[in-house]
Amino acid sequence: MFTGIVSEQGRVVSLDLAADGESAVLVFEAAATGTDLTPGASIAVNGVCLTAVQLDGARVAVDVMGETLRRTTTGTLTPGAPVNLERCVPAGGRLDGHVVQGHVDGLGVLREREDLGTWHRLRFSLPASLARYAAEKGSIAIDGVSLTVTSVSAPEEQDPWFEVGLIPTTLAETGLGTKVPGDPVNLEMDVLAKYTERLLGFARGATT
Repeated sequence: MFTGIVSEQGRVVSLDLAADGESAVLVFEAAATGTDLTPGASIAVNGVCLTAVQLDGARVAVDVMGETLRRTTTGTLTPGAPVNLERCVPAGGRLDGHVVQGHVDGLGVLREREDLGTWHRLRFSLPASLARYAAEKGSIAIDGVSLTVTSVSAPEEQDPWFEVGLIPTTLAETGLGTKVPGDPVNLEMDVLAKYTERLLGFARGATT
């Protein structure tokens, strides 16, 4: 489990895709976050939970399967690209953000951003299938960053969106500070909302 509090921005060294496109090996630098990593340990890369398979100093190699390549931005990473990194939270650790699993639900796209001086307002589009999980003042993870939703589109809107506000620290210490309109991002919706919907679905089925 993660909390959505990014520990550092690493840098991609390489992404080697298999010939069939169903797997890849991603190598990135993690000078601080990788210090206590061991093979088999989990690390979130832009909000995607991945397993360290090889370590070489500050460099970490992870395997990426086809499902992850299809559902996240991982397959588009290029050498030198920054990535948000977070280690899993230890038992008894502080939950400074919210419960984040590192399981990306889908892709969003930055639609617009506004510089408001001490903070930035960002509006993202998201798949219609995920819009019901975005609630004003609720939590969302964008590229692994725990954020509070500040505004959402109406339920009937055909092109759903949501907004978040970024403080200077988030702008400086995560990759969201350099995103421009049109850039895709990994979205993980609040796991509590997803489980609630699933449980209610079974409850309705049991009463019919």
